[in-house]
Amino acid sequence: MKATKIKMKPGCANSTKTTEIDQIYIEGCSNPGYYKKADIYDHLKSHPNSIYVDISPYPDLIPALSSNYEKYVRSEPNDTPSDNLLKLPRS
Repeated sequence: MKATKIKMKPGCANSTKTTEIDQIYIEGCSNPGYYKKADIYDHLKSHPNSIYVDISPYPDLIPALSSNYEKYVRSEPNDTPSDNLLKLPRS
């Protein structure tokens, strides 16, 4: 499956923080559409390496917890300065 678009939390349209992503559009599954980041976190905990970001170098999504124990996801670190997930189109 692949992540192709993101929706940010209200008031965070130009944010550069992965914790402020609200929903991620997932394709390549039986029910493509936007999913809450906490639901994707739970999926990745039981199915690691099953979703990647649809931008080169196509890093996998990985689950993470914020300092406030908020579930979110980010892409695997690579040689780009910002998270590839934040480079996806925003709607």
